[in-house]
Amino acid sequence: MTDELSLRVREDYRRVRLKAFLNRAWAVISGRPTHLLSYDEIREKLHVGGPIYRGVQTIRLEQVAGSLNRYQAFDRAFLPTQDDTASRWQWVNRAFYEEISLPPVVLYKVGEVYFVVDGHHRVSVAREQGQEFIEAEVRECATRVNITPDLKTEDLEILGEKVRFLERTRLDHIRPKSSIKLTIPDGFDRMLEHIAVHRYFMGLDFQRDISEEEAVAHWYDKVYLPIVKVIRSSKILKDFPGKTEGDLYLWTLDHQHYLAEQEGQPLQPPSEAAQEFIEEVDK
Repeated sequence: MTDELSLRVREDYRRVRLKAFLNRAWAVISGRPTHLLSYDEIREKLHVGGPIYRGVQTIRLEQVAGSLNRYQAFDRAFLPTQDDTASRWQWVNRAFYEEISLPPVVLYKVGEVYFVVDGHHRVSVAREQGQEFIEAEVRECATRVNITPDLKTEDLEILGEKVRFLERTRLDHIRPKSSIKLTIPDGFDRMLEHIAVHRYFMGLDFQRDISEEEAVAHWYDKVYLPIVKVIRSSKILKDFPGKTEGDLYLWTLDHQHYLAEQEGQPLQPPSEAAQEFIEEVDK
């Protein structure tokens, strides 16, 4: 029985290494990410806080998509990518077959993603054996933006820009229900410019100094939301798969300023600018 089990765990390991190779090959063709998310990179770009101990919890394995320090040893499906994992992986796999209880893994939680601190092989074996859940000691890290297990590198860059935008504007505190999403690089920097210009003209209109907080709230209520409401009522977003309301807001402002500069037209109210942009697109 022991020899049969040894053969079985070795065969399991050969199978997962083959699956890892096929995953890498598919990634080249499809462009989909296969590498684990790096906690250090996430922490740096998203200014993650914490961690705060949350106790032992039952976690969905599909949400475990990152690592604290072994993100190169396993792929996004937690298949081992390096042969130096062989002995440990097979030992944990044998424990699974022999129904030996192992301690909970240790995870950091950021948004909807869990990063392995300790227990990479236990996560890998559990996934390969078809488990959906795993027991884990969880430490949660605060973040101003949400991330999900399908996060891509280009998404992370834009989310980093969003974090800086929120730190500068405090929009998530001023308007807690706000939720601006972009796929356009530098889009949040452009929004900061819009707010700065809006603040300047508010000062001229009101004949007084305008605080940054007041300008952010006024921009969101009087410029951003009116455009978004037109976008929603027109249902035009369905014609732009993969794009967001925030993307169309930026395109609307680009169109508005193009008309003002190239055709000598005065700047329109936000809702009218959005409506004209939509009519141009529908032609």
